[in-house]
Amino acid sequence: MSTLSSVAVFCGSRFGADPAYEAAAVEVGRTLAERGITLVYGGGRVGLMGAVADAAVAAGGEVVGVIPRSLDEREVAHARLSELHVVETMHERKAIMAERAQAFLALPGGMGTLEEITEQWTWTQLGIHAKRSAFYDVGGFWQPLSALVDSMVRTGFLTAEHSGLVSFDQDLDALLGRLAEPLPAQTKGYDARP
Repeated sequence: MSTLSSVAVFCGSRFGADPAYEAAAVEVGRTLAERGITLVYGGGRVGLMGAVADAAVAAGGEVVGVIPRSLDEREVAHARLSELHVVETMHERKAIMAERAQAFLALPGGMGTLEEITEQWTWTQLGIHAKRSAFYDVGGFWQPLSALVDSMVRTGFLTAEHSGLVSFDQDLDALLGRLAEPLPAQTKGYDARP
């Protein structure tokens, strides 16, 4: 098992309906900081994004934020980060986050959260990078997606090997351990054959 040095966290710019989501964001930020793992995230100070960053900063962690100029006003860029990168496009944001992170973790969130984490998982599947992705399944939030992934395997649109590149768990320690594991040597990227 290797050691994680940085994790990109994708999560909502809102808090969501369940207070457990904010508590989980705080837990993630604090835990990453306590373990010396740099938090890479979307740069905002609102919603779960702000909660995870605030917790990491309060625990003395390194926090790298990346926010597009167009979202700077809406998501209100966090002012107390180790680094804040204001970029021109979402594509730049995601590229910098992918470059700076060793692995990717999704907390509850909306369409942006889902798009960002699945893109990184897809990049691993395609062999663009060799980094793991995981979903912190707070209160079963990601269970419908987990079921969809199982369905993709059953129906032949996703291999079991590629489904294994992503993890779903309600246990943060288990997820961080899984994210630290190197990819299997046989993972070679996308193959369209069954």
